[in-house]
Amino acid sequence: MVSFDDFKKLDIRIGKILQVEDHPNADKLYVLEVDIGDEKRKIVAGIKPYYPDKEKLLGKLVVIVVNLQSRAIRGVESNGMLLAGLDDNTLGILTVDRELKPGTKVT
Repeated sequence: MVSFDDFKKLDIRIGKILQVEDHPNADKLYVLEVDIGDEKRKIVAGIKPYYPDKEKLLGKLVVIVVNLQSRAIRGVESNGMLLAGLDDNTLGILTVDRELKPGTKVT
């Protein structure tokens, strides 16, 4: 069980997907450029099998954990985590139901 104090350490924000590229070294990964308000981040996400039409991801407002330590994923540095849910073989990216500015904190 995670304490509430530990949960509060996560910096979760709204991001806007600006660009989607195929990962150069992996068939199931995309490299996303995401606007999180004060900066743009590169995030590697394993969503390609569930979202084969990358154009449909452009402009989506998504939920991002921004204060994770950077990590190289198959040779590409990722600076955050896109949140999604997986139910059987269906993956859904967490999005928001209203227009919010990129960088808005999730509370």
